[in-house]
Amino acid sequence: MNTRMEHDTMGQIAVPAEHHWGAQTQRSIEHFQIGGQHQPKEIIKAFAYLKEACAMANAAAGKLTGPQADAIAAVCREIRAGRWEAEFPLVVWQTGSGTQTNMNVNEVIAHLTAERGVPLHPNDHVNASQSSNDTFPSALHIAAALSVTEQVLPAAERLEAAFRRLEEAYPELIRIGRTHLQDATPLKFSQEVSGWRELVAAPCRMLRLALPELERLAIGGTAVGTGLNAPAGYDYAVCGELRRLTGLDFLPDENKFHALTSKDALVFAHGALKALAANLMKIANDIRWEASGPRCGMGELSIPENEPGSSIMPGKVNPTQCEAVTMVAVQVIANDTAIGMAASQGNFQLNVFLPVSAYNFLLSTQLLADAMDSFRRHCVDGIIPNAERMRENLNHSLMLVTCLTPRIGYEAAAMCAKKALADGTTLKDAVLALGLLTAQEFDEIVRPETMV
Repeated sequence: MNTRMEHDTMGQIAVPAEHHWGAQTQRSIEHFQIGGQHQPKEIIKAFAYLKEACAMANAAAGKLTGPQADAIAAVCREIRAGRWEAEFPLVVWQTGSGTQTNMNVNEVIAHLTAERGVPLHPNDHVNASQSSNDTFPSALHIAAALSVTEQVLPAAERLEAAFRRLEEAYPELIRIGRTHLQDATPLKFSQEVSGWRELVAAPCRMLRLALPELERLAIGGTAVGTGLNAPAGYDYAVCGELRRLTGLDFLPDENKFHALTSKDALVFAHGALKALAANLMKIANDIRWEASGPRCGMGELSIPENEPGSSIMPGKVNPTQCEAVTMVAVQVIANDTAIGMAASQGNFQLNVFLPVSAYNFLLSTQLLADAMDSFRRHCVDGIIPNAERMRENLNHSLMLVTCLTPRIGYEAAAMCAKKALADGTTLKDAVLALGLLTAQEFDEIVRPETMV
């Protein structure tokens, strides 16, 4: 492998000649060969937004020339477009402040601008008015806000719309309800689907409530929150550029001592992601239970048959999309524990669990967005209710007896249900045998369509 020599304050180190990173990136590669989970692409993209915004703010403050800021901005745009992905090799498991990732970005930008005739120093120019201690938390919030608005919310809205279509397709179909895994009173299938729809919509409202807190940034706090080496108004200038670049309403956190040490906004936002994951778990479980069978289960729903389900049982098909959703839900709930623990740590003026917080949050957003789109395309869009099976189960349910209680009383109604179950007869047979109602009276009262 061809190498070149790079240097930092610790001396010289050999760097692969074909790459554009510098000494600090190389030291991280060599000292943190842990796990193989790389910094999420969303973090690098967020840094590219942030470094461009910082360059423009520095130029306005006279700390960079116009050509220097323009050169940084041009490289940042290329990074956001994915042109230089191979230049960001660092793993999650590094310094807890994310310093090495900040320097990885600084070094790559500096090397690329130098190749284009604008020599810049990664610290003095690209990192001007900044510290890793305020840039990584800011990049983390930028990435989190973008992943929520660009990935999770659009996928959730598409899934919500799919449930609305299913709800509207079967407005009058009645089924038996179930509580405690036991028969309950009837409801419309569309009513059940409306519940699934709202299980998606409600956490999205919570996510939107969390966005203003994610949009508060630590930038301008520099090393410990005092803003040392940053010009006056720098934080507002950077956030103004970020609003222009992203369309999101980024603002400086007014208390930088809070911004550098707390990850409460991330905990709050991920709580909404966990709520969405929990609700998706419930929806997927409902659908796979109701589609169970095809002959010895509930069999009230038909779902798409996407692939063979068994290597030994010919013809078996499984609810694999539901299973994928439930596994994603488990992972997101686990990620929430990691984020909560990370947010509770760190000492004095800095939280030093930033990369693991970023990794888990962005893993959750990616998994939820992908899972919701897959679930919608390969399952929800193809759901067909088995109306005949629903009617059969409805008519055999003993909980229709509930509508008799205003006429014959709770205890007499319970007696009818227990007699029908013990004798293996219908509810109507039990009511008639006990002489509580005539057949005509029973038929007039027990009408499922009036119970929903």
